[in-house]
Amino acid sequence: MLDFMLFWGLTLSFLGKALLGVAVIMVHRKITREKRIDGIVLMEMHREQMMAIFAIALMFVGYLLELAHFGFF
Repeated sequence: MLDFMLFWGLTLSFLGKALLGVAVIMVHRKITREKRIDGIVLMEMHREQMMAIFAIALMFVGYLLELAHFGFF
């Protein structure tokens, strides 16, 4: 029973963090499509978008490592 709860706790935690990252990416994408924004700001937004994608990838790898550590594989 505790293994079941641990698995779902890890899974739901990962999904919540990933959804936050996706929301950030969506907001940045919408803002970068605005034509009234300075080019420097657009470059910074694009950089932040790439960092958010990288962060989601790291969260996914961390999730897989946690599952492996606790014996779910």
